[in-house]
Amino acid sequence: MLIEIIKFFVYAILIVMISKYMLVKALRKLAENLKLKPRTIGNIAGFATSIPELLTVTVSSFKGLIGTSLYNIISSNVINFIQYTVSLIINKNYKVIKNKGIIIQNILVMITIIFPMILLKLENILNRIIAFTLIVMYFVFNWISKKVHERYLSNEDIKIKERDKEQERYKNKQSYIYIGYILIAGILLYFIGNALGSVLENLSEIFGIAEWILGVLLGFITSIPELITFFESQKHYKEKEEKRAFGVIEATNNLLTSNMLNLFIIQAIGIVIYIVVT
Repeated sequence: MLIEIIKFFVYAILIVMISKYMLVKALRKLAENLKLKPRTIGNIAGFATSIPELLTVTVSSFKGLIGTSLYNIISSNVINFIQYTVSLIINKNYKVIKNKGIIIQNILVMITIIFPMILLKLENILNRIIAFTLIVMYFVFNWISKKVHERYLSNEDIKIKERDKEQERYKNKQSYIYIGYILIAGILLYFIGNALGSVLENLSEIFGIAEWILGVLLGFITSIPELITFFESQKHYKEKEEKRAFGVIEATNNLLTSNMLNLFIIQAIGIVIYIVVT
């Protein structure tokens, strides 16, 4: 049993490390090279930092451990919000969060935390209707977030200066390298995810470890990439007072996108996989 527990932590940590040092870093650099706005960079970071959850939920569902996937999503979304709040406090970005746009986005985040808890109380959540509803809610939340940004945060969009042609060519070469990193990271995550699935099955069925315990542990581990990106985004703009808002916008969109994907897309995928497999 000890060996299986060690494998569990090793595989889970490898997923986080690859996501952090290869996938998230490459995606962020690629986004910066393409001169994207803070909101867009935050959204991309949200997609990247949700990949560990996608792997663990998918693997858990394939193994029939739907309880593990549900608690993984709940704990991940709760931990993401706590980490985001802590990052704002440490970076002293109190004024920025008073913006109406940021407040509304955080209300949406709170819904992504409360809603999965309600799902747990339902007697029959493992059906296609729930999965379809979750996916529809993702697009609704995404539309609301976009409109909120346009109304309250559009003036905060960063203006990136034009680079000379020589620098642009250098950046284009870098972009290809980052794309290569992303592809390699995806391949590595696929194989490690499969290995983690076997360990989850052993821990749950052979050794009798409760699914909710595995789910909460995975939630803590898979939330580490978000913790890193929350701090990095705010640190990136911390030196200039007038640009602090950019870091908060990026971190907030990272949080909202990650939580939305976890609940509305990844959880829906998990439910569908579980229905098909069982």
